[in-house]
Formats: sequence, C-alpha cells, structure tokens
Amino acid sequence: MSRLDAIEPSCTRRDDAIRVLVTARSRDLGGFSVRRVLPAPLARRVGPFVFFDEMGPADFPPGRGINVRPHPHIGLATVTFLLEGEILHRDSLGYVQAIQPGAVNLMTAGRGIVHSERTDPALERSGQRLHGLQVWMALPEDQQEIDPAFFHYPKQDLPTVNEAGVETTVIIGEYAGKRSPVQVHAHTLYLSQKIREGITLKLDPGVEQAAIYVVAGEVDIEGSTVQAGVMAVLAPGRVKVHARQNSQIMVVGGEDIGHREMFWNFVHTSGDRIEAAKQEWRDMKFAPVPDDDEFIPLPL
Repeated sequence: MSRLDAIEPSCTRRDDAIRVLVTARSRDLGGFSVRRVLPAPLARRVGPFVFFDEMGPADFPPGRGINVRPHPHIGLATVTFLLEGEILHRDSLGYVQAIQPGAVNLMTAGRGIVHSERTDPALERSGQRLHGLQVWMALPEDQQEIDPAFFHYPKQDLPTVNEAGVETTVIIGEYAGKRSPVQVHAHTLYLSQKIREGITLKLDPGVEQAAIYVVAGEVDIEGSTVQAGVMAVLAPGRVKVHARQNSQIMVVGGEDIGHREMFWNFVHTSGDRIEAAKQEWRDMKFAPVPDDDEFIPLPL
C-alpha cells in the first residue's frame, strides 16, 4: 500500500518493561480507515520494521472496494497479512495474486518494483468486510539493491502453536520450536497471537528489538494496560501479557538494521538514492504493471 505521510502517531516515553507506547492515528480514506503505527516520533523503527499499518475493519457495500493504483517501492520488503476479506495484488514482475485471511503476500522491492492493490471486480460487485495489516521491513544495507521478487504463502503453510488459551501463528521467524517458511533477509520475528480472556502469556521474543501491537481486546503488559490500536515497544527480555478480554496481538521485532531515510514509498540508507528513485518515477522509468496504465503521481 502506498504510504500516507499525513498521518503521525502519538507517543509516550516509558522507563519500565515498556519503553514507548505508540497510539495509532487514523485516516479515513472514504469509507476505509487506516491506522498508522510506525514510524512514530519516538519509535522510528522496531528491528527491521519501519512501517506498520492496520487497514480497517471496513465494510464495503456492493459496488465499493479498495483501489490503490500502481506505485513504486525501493529498498524494502512489504508483508500483507489479512484478518478478513481479500485484496488482489498485481506487480511489474507479472504476478497476480489474491490474498485471503491467514495467508502472506511478501513483496521484496530491492532496486525497484511497482504494484497495485485492488478489490477483485467480482468481489466488488458483492461487497466485503476488509481488515488486515501491512508492514514494511527495511532490507539490510548490503541487500537494498537486490532484484525484486514476490512470494505468496497460503494459510496452511504457516505453522501454528496452540498453548493453554493462546493460539499463535508464526508469520515470520521462529516461536516455540516452529519456524515459518516465509524467507526474509534480516533476522525478523512476526507473530499473530490470540489470547483468551484471563490467560497470562509469558512471552520471550528472543530478538534485539520487539514490540506488541494490540489489534483487538485489551491486555496488561507487566501491569500496564494496553488497548486496541496501541503498540508497546518493549525493553529487552521476557514479559507477561495478561488478557483482560479475548484479545489479539501482533508481535514484531528483530535485529536493529540502523537508520533509514524514508520518502513516500522509498526506503534507503542513501538520500541520493531516494532522490534518484523520485526522478525515475517522474520519468516513468520503473517497469510498469502489465495491462495497467494507471499510476499514483509522486507527492509534492
């Protein structure tokens, strides 16, 4: 999804098990709300994660849907994970792939890729409820210019861990002895965890940097209440997560990949490289999405 630079989350600095609390800021895109979590003023990134959006939930009546026209990316990998609904991905490599709940679309931009995200016309005629998450992960410095790539991982390929009152889907990385098949370039952890009311989860992310985002419900993290739409950036180590209600959390983190410059959909260590990408998009030098001559202009 194309970045919405007008949204900036609010933050509160902490000095305990939670280093920063980030409250997502929402923007209405005409019947479709997006919550921006990262980047935030006190949390520009968590591990390789430099961008975190929650899309919806939104109910689209018949005749309505999402329509994100072709736009470019460099220097990052995008991961789309849906909770409800469907999005149709098309890209300049020629891939056309619908993503449905529980599956993963992984698009590695590298030196440059263009893609669109829309509602399939048949689904648009019937309407749908859409809810999901899209994150961007910066590529390691020595891999920012790799060839672009796209992979789809069906829901059944992602391992799950069922503990007492906790159901975990391992989206990226390893948890409780289960490893996801999703291949990324930096050390990364990305989990979806559903926690039954009254259950306490002892969570050890085991990565350099980590955060918990509450999608639904309400949890206590080491005694601090965190509501839906809030991300808790954690201090290193094990934490106790107690569900005050039936809740769903997303755990993100990994190695610290260092500072990145960001403009629109471009992420890189080099500001000059971003300026070059901007000019390439103005001049339409990126490879196009086949059979789609629409595009989003470079923002001013």
